[in-house]
Amino acid sequence: MQRRTARMLTAGAMALTAALTLSACGSGFSSSGTSGSGGSGGSAAKLTSSNDPLTVLIGSSGDAETAAVKSAAAAWSKSSGTDATVQPANNLDQQLAQGFAAGKPADVFYVSTSSLAGYAANGSLLAYGDRLQGSSDFYPTLTKSFTVDGTLYCAPKDFSTLALFINTKDWKAAGLTDSDVPTTWDQLKTVSEKLTRDGRVGLTTSPQVERLGAFMAQAGGALTNSAQTKATVDSSANVEALDYVKGLLQDGSMQFSSDLGESWGGDAFGKGKAAMTIEGNWLTGAMSSSYPSVDYRVVALPKGPKGAGTLQFTNCWGIAKDSPNQKAALSFVEKMTSTDQQLAFAKAFGVMPSVESAASTWKQEYPRDAAFLDQADAAQGLPNASGTADVLADFDSKLGSLRTTDTKTLLEGVQKNMAAALKG
Repeated sequence: MQRRTARMLTAGAMALTAALTLSACGSGFSSSGTSGSGGSGGSAAKLTSSNDPLTVLIGSSGDAETAAVKSAAAAWSKSSGTDATVQPANNLDQQLAQGFAAGKPADVFYVSTSSLAGYAANGSLLAYGDRLQGSSDFYPTLTKSFTVDGTLYCAPKDFSTLALFINTKDWKAAGLTDSDVPTTWDQLKTVSEKLTRDGRVGLTTSPQVERLGAFMAQAGGALTNSAQTKATVDSSANVEALDYVKGLLQDGSMQFSSDLGESWGGDAFGKGKAAMTIEGNWLTGAMSSSYPSVDYRVVALPKGPKGAGTLQFTNCWGIAKDSPNQKAALSFVEKMTSTDQQLAFAKAFGVMPSVESAASTWKQEYPRDAAFLDQADAAQGLPNASGTADVLADFDSKLGSLRTTDTKTLLEGVQKNMAAALKG
């Protein structure tokens, strides 16, 4: 996951994925796969096994994550007797595509929700979900993000949700107290107006569906139906949500980060250009490293007309269908997603565990960040069906002009694109 923007695949990465899909048709990536795949579900055939060491390719968020995964891999190797080499990718999508096209993919690797459908469709992934011990411990919304046509392909690595960051100094200066923490849209509007003073705006976030989609969830909306077979972009709930945001933009109590000269809400918040922002828990690390003098608190996003709602962002541990050592790869993934190991990763680089058994301990150890996990049951993932990543990227490109755009017209255009993508 790109923690600052959580964007979908870039156009270049999508082109590589498309190229991979075409090359896979003539490079042995058929639906039958290797002897260890067992078709789409992967349950009928025996997993491959060999003395080969495992290669692990990760899209690391930084040195802390790389060091933590390497340490965990070394510990697993010591106990399992199988060597494992961890490589942080310079460009994960590109390196994965090159590995698959060459017939020598990494054994284990990070997979984003946006690239899952493409890799599943071209037969690159081992669908090992039905073999995974403790799979019922993962948050259901996370396993849904990595399920294609009823098959769970891979184990959620960790996840993030969105919450509201508040600059406590600005909050007090505006005469606000704990009782003013917004729990509804009306209250968010009120405090945003009060915080818009002294050269700063009350609320900011980046102009992306990856942020504004939280308002859609709070209004009872989504971009597709649950099965991702029907586009619902232009629903009345989504119109209501974006009209609410448009109102904040028009009255000046909210500005997009791009209008403040920043690429994301985190920098606008850290630099004091906005008193509040909507971001994921990756911002806590950025605040510690880049803006350590800024005092802030994190609270749950306000409820909308239909209740609580936020967005979730996650990756999974993929296993290559062509891996000569799928059995060891599965053992490795089970270790990486165990409760104790996920809590160790949380301590090392600030992620939230993807298993419910870790929730209580995580919130005790990180009470300041509890709001992120408290909203897990109300979290939605963005569509991950094949072709939808391009639609989301195009949607993002249009949201920057929301303040002066007719909301329904905007959503109707995206609706047509989403419907076409879902039809293939």
